[in-house]
Amino acid sequence: MRKKQGTNHRKSPRTNKSGRRILPVADIPHRYATAFKRASAAAEGGDASAQCNLGVMYAEGRGIPQNYQEAAKWYRLAAEQDNAMAQSSLGLLYANGQGVPQDYQAALKWYRLAAMQGHAMAQSNLGILYAEGQGIPQDYQEALKWYRRAAKQDNAVAQFLLGLMYAEGEGLPTNERDAVKWFRLAAEQGIDQAQFNLGLMYANGKGAPQDDAQSVVWFRKAAEQGNAEAQFLLGQIYHHGKGVPRNVRRAVKWYRLAAEQEYAAGQFFLGQMYFEGLGVPQSDEEAAKWFRLSAGQGHAGAKSRLGLMYGGGLFNVSQDVALDTEKLRRAG
Repeated sequence: MRKKQGTNHRKSPRTNKSGRRILPVADIPHRYATAFKRASAAAEGGDASAQCNLGVMYAEGRGIPQNYQEAAKWYRLAAEQDNAMAQSSLGLLYANGQGVPQDYQAALKWYRLAAMQGHAMAQSNLGILYAEGQGIPQDYQEALKWYRRAAKQDNAVAQFLLGLMYAEGEGLPTNERDAVKWFRLAAEQGIDQAQFNLGLMYANGKGAPQDDAQSVVWFRKAAEQGNAEAQFLLGQIYHHGKGVPRNVRRAVKWYRLAAEQEYAAGQFFLGQMYFEGLGVPQSDEEAAKWFRLSAGQGHAGAKSRLGLMYGGGLFNVSQDVALDTEKLRRAG
């Protein structure tokens, strides 16, 4: 942090929990631009670490406009010098078709080179290619091998995927206790889908004793990260008072968050809350709106509810909503 006139130069700069200095927001673009200039000079001189860093800057738009083609160029130069991070990152660009044509075999090549050097994310991504049969014949045993190597390095994605394989019995016998173990490790690192799955395991008593309170804890963590499935289930939990005191207003809150992410069941139940006046003022208009959105995604309950609402013309809703609903009914 640059010294300012009038400040006490002996005072320690603010840091985060890891001890890294916290930069004022206004300084961040300047710092990125400076870092870009320095990395460019070193990269042009053949420094592999600088080439990789320059690739990251182009891929993420740090200090310069995002440009995947330039990112691929600099990753490749570094990868050809055996820089594991660059190899992994170049593999990811090939897997996603960013800046290069999508090519799973090329992704496989670069992931493998990085994985053999112990790069955890490359090991995890290599496992995914084997599990999905992308660029290579599907092989759950190879997927497991690479997931385990990455998971032992605390790679949260690999821990989650390993949990899925144990839960679903892919490549090995189903083992719900091991699934819980790996879901928990990934969940504790903030993987929202792992948090959601761990909540499900507690809710259903699979791999762990049935525990509504624990299921709520993990559903909430996932929901607060924007996981729509978790938001919907929290809505259900508060709606019916399972493991928590019944609270229809909180149910509406979580249904709405899921509904706004176009989660069909969330839209349906939010419409139902408006229809019944639970946690919100009763409104046929709002109910019809959310039923219509849910029905548009094929939700059978929403289609049925709309049929009841409009079949006998019992409800006072606007003409445009009624017309849109009639189209949905005919399409269904």
